[in-house]
Amino acid sequence: MSESAAQTILLSDYTPFGWRIEKVELTFTLSPKATRVTSRLRFVPNPDAPKQVFFLHGEQLSLIRAAIDGQTVSPEITDTGLTCAVPDGPFTWESEVEIAPAENTALEGLYMSNGMYCTQCEAEGFRKITYYPDRPDVMAPFSVRVDSDLPVLLSNGNPAANGAGWAEWHDPWPKPAYLFALVAGDLVAKTGAFTTASGKKVTLNIWVRPGDQDKCDYALDALERSMKWDEDVYGREYDLDVFNIVAVDDFNMGAMENKGLNIFNSKYVLASPETATDDDFARIEAIIAHEYFHNWTGNRITCRDWFQLCLKEGLTVFRDQQFSGDMRSHPVKRIEDVLMLRARQFREDNGPLAHPVRPESYVEINNFYTATVYEKGAEVIGMLKRLVGDDGYARALDLYFQRHDGDAATIEDWLKVFEDATGRDLSQFKRWYAQPGTPRLSFTDNFNNGRYEINFKQENQNRKSFPTKQPQVIPIALGLLNPNGDEVLPTTVLEMTEATQSFAFDGLAARPIPSILRGFSAPVILDHDASADQRAFLLAHDTDPFNRWEAGRALSKDVLVRMVLRGESPDPAYLEGLAEVLRDNALDPAYRALVLRLPSEDDIAQALADQGHVPDPLAIYRAAQTLRHAIAAHLKDRLELLYADLLCPGPYSPEATDAGRRSLRLTALGLLSRLDGGARAAAHYAAADNMTDQQGALTALLAIGAGDAQVAAFYDQWQDDRLVMDKWFMLQAGLTPPDRAVRTVTALTQHPDFDWKNPNRFRSVIGAFSGNAAGFHDPSGAGYDLVADWLMKMDAVNPQTAARMSTAFETWRRYDADRQGQICEALDRIRARPGLSRDMGEMVGRMRNG
Repeated sequence: MSESAAQTILLSDYTPFGWRIEKVELTFTLSPKATRVTSRLRFVPNPDAPKQVFFLHGEQLSLIRAAIDGQTVSPEITDTGLTCAVPDGPFTWESEVEIAPAENTALEGLYMSNGMYCTQCEAEGFRKITYYPDRPDVMAPFSVRVDSDLPVLLSNGNPAANGAGWAEWHDPWPKPAYLFALVAGDLVAKTGAFTTASGKKVTLNIWVRPGDQDKCDYALDALERSMKWDEDVYGREYDLDVFNIVAVDDFNMGAMENKGLNIFNSKYVLASPETATDDDFARIEAIIAHEYFHNWTGNRITCRDWFQLCLKEGLTVFRDQQFSGDMRSHPVKRIEDVLMLRARQFREDNGPLAHPVRPESYVEINNFYTATVYEKGAEVIGMLKRLVGDDGYARALDLYFQRHDGDAATIEDWLKVFEDATGRDLSQFKRWYAQPGTPRLSFTDNFNNGRYEINFKQENQNRKSFPTKQPQVIPIALGLLNPNGDEVLPTTVLEMTEATQSFAFDGLAARPIPSILRGFSAPVILDHDASADQRAFLLAHDTDPFNRWEAGRALSKDVLVRMVLRGESPDPAYLEGLAEVLRDNALDPAYRALVLRLPSEDDIAQALADQGHVPDPLAIYRAAQTLRHAIAAHLKDRLELLYADLLCPGPYSPEATDAGRRSLRLTALGLLSRLDGGARAAAHYAAADNMTDQQGALTALLAIGAGDAQVAAFYDQWQDDRLVMDKWFMLQAGLTPPDRAVRTVTALTQHPDFDWKNPNRFRSVIGAFSGNAAGFHDPSGAGYDLVADWLMKMDAVNPQTAARMSTAFETWRRYDADRQGQICEALDRIRARPGLSRDMGEMVGRMRNG
């Protein structure tokens, strides 16, 4: 579909559907190429809607028959749905359609994955299953019958009845069609149980392929902890008799919160010490929690239309971040979240794909499952909580659940409960949902006669594209430290509401050093040209763990920028600051590992662009390599001591304490490998008894251009494990040095195990290579051509996956004229492909023209 032919959907055009659905009855007779779906829907007029033509969405369906109140009808059918004359009062609609799940390579609607039937209906996949008003504000209870000779037949809700070759399910809670789910296959369950706070017993099942059931223990444990946490922290109990999770190999996203039947990408369920890393276990814990928390923030209360997607996703991301912090370490979790926000969302906000947290328009809604909606949406929730306080937040959430249970809600509904619960006017705060771009915060300060005054100024990024931004409410968490390191003002939240605003503090004996945006209290960029000495002081003395890390991060960024621009040697003050952090054994090892991690090459490229320079990806790569070597040389003795001391005693455990020790130990190994040529890492690899150590050693070797023998050994050991093999592809695509990156990745795409139609495998190669900045941005343009060729190939079978990975090109305007021309040629070539999907057409158009 061409860009011009694609219809733009506008928030301002929202109109309620003209009918409500009292009940839905579906029958599936499964067959790979000829599944029959019979639907029976009871419609009643919606008194709150204007008069309209009866329209049901439907795509790629073969209509067998249709009837109203038992009388055959002949609706008008188009590529997007059907229209039909209907009675003025209540009526029953019946239809039978035929679909071909085995031919559904887009993985939307009902499709097949290695012989298993499964569904993905968010956002608009249900219309590929049967004719229906496929919109989130149409909610109804579902009863489903599945006919098949497969042994396990699942759908939403509670089991109602079953027999040989059939099963019936009933979900009593009204839901929109995007939460519908069906799974049928040869599966086995890892079963557990949970008793809710009110005494209700819930059966928990994690369904996997035979042979994978020994990799479900951690996912089941995470589910039980999530259920308990949601009761304790938010007062939310589970509301069905059974909670099912199914692991699926072919899946476009991470997981899906379908009511009572969550469907997961198998990589976020299956884990054992031998096959999964500490990071894998942490992601499984977080994603299990996220999807479970959706039961209330997404399912019981859903969104009125897809423009309100941030309501369910931002809130649920915020909740899973709280949970992970409680389970592990709040400072470490906060740093990790901000790293992701800056890497993905700040980049998005600063380029042609920028959009508000609540967009005003879209062509393809799948393109708005973005870091802005999810991660920035969560930051907005966090700011709101910080402004109203813990008690105000708790009152507002209780009122939200009480007032809107069973509703399809809006951002206006969400903010109104906060206004009603706390008495605050949030009209200005609402700008966070409406204005795109990342605000930039700067300040000046002065000290006189014991009075310290700090003057803030806020401006918005991306003014060229969005010039009419107004000042936003920015909560600035501030602390003040004396020159001796003592804290003279504990963390205080300042509420900035104007374009420029001043705050004063009296009674101070000496000019303080400010610690600004503690805990990263707002998703803004702090522009402050602090001296290296001041940053080193905060790295040594700040009592806020985030800002202590931030000081070290800013130092490393300053050092790298100077190395790239002026060829300077690494700053000794920075190296000694790192040494001080490493010597502080009171600090969490995971935290110290994060302090040692350098900013990404993309982060440095943006920092250079912000200063008006054209970044050279190869120069950035070389500077980072040089700095890592300098860090290793300066800290050699301490790193060797840490490597020896941090060996975890006893059997492997994925819990936070041991994971933190391994993280710092492997960080030390990676740095030491730059001094010993990888000898220690090779020995570490040979002795590894868990995937964290095995992958960590292989990473250390690949990062210095070594490890060929270990790459071959890894393949021989794990070639039959699909998820571990994703790691094998990913490490090579992401870590191969730039002089041979394109050649290596081209060879990987020709490997017989490169099953490119599987989204996980495709991402492990093309996605990882896109993040290999110096390799992807090879001056020949070969990296761009390679990615463009594969995006076009994937777009023809799975537009959603292809479109989401096209963001590799979104920062093209920051580079030199030659690279800009090469990227534009690649984008134009994609845009000219016959049959280009609506998903890809919108993304390429926005990037090319933005």
